Amino acid sequence: MTKQQLAAEVFRLSHRTGTFKLRSGQISNEYFDKYQFESQPGTLKEIARQLAALIPPDTELLGALEMGGIPIATAIAFETGHQVVFVRKAPKDYGTCRFAEGPEIKGRRITLIEDVITTGGQVVQSAADLRGDGAIITDVVGVIDRSEGKTEKLVQAGLKLHALFTMAELKASR
Repeated sequence: MTKQQLAAEVFRLSHRTGTFKLRSGQISNEYFDKYQFESQPGTLKEIARQLAALIPPDTELLGALEMGGIPIATAIAFETGHQVVFVRKAPKDYGTCRFAEGPEIKGRRITLIEDVITTGGQVVQSAADLRGDGAIITDVVGVIDRSEGKTEKLVQAGLKLHALFTMAELKASR
């Protein structure tokens, strides 16, 4: 499948119109319901195949951000062989009481995986949490960049965004 064909499929499956409050707190008249493309095995497999090419070569681990980044990072892991660290928004209050589950992260280079990025607020917070435990984080790979070029938070946090699609690309694919 070409990138253009995949964009059309992602748009068809996930684009919604109406009034939506985004995680960033912004109100939007359109929304990409990521669970619609993440729940389709064939589409998710193709997304992972195309995202795998965006993973920086020095990546040691994939950091799957809760919750939408988890299926994407897992699918990319099947393509690349990278291990996955599952990153919670907050540590759980039982068991290991950790916010990062999986392999040891200290001193390891992690590429964060997210589904849709608008302002990057959660990405920046998760990067800070992981860095606090000794991880090295410089890159974020996402399916949809809906920031429209407003990536100041990511840049200030020393993060480089690699996205499969921008909003403009998805809209143009219709």
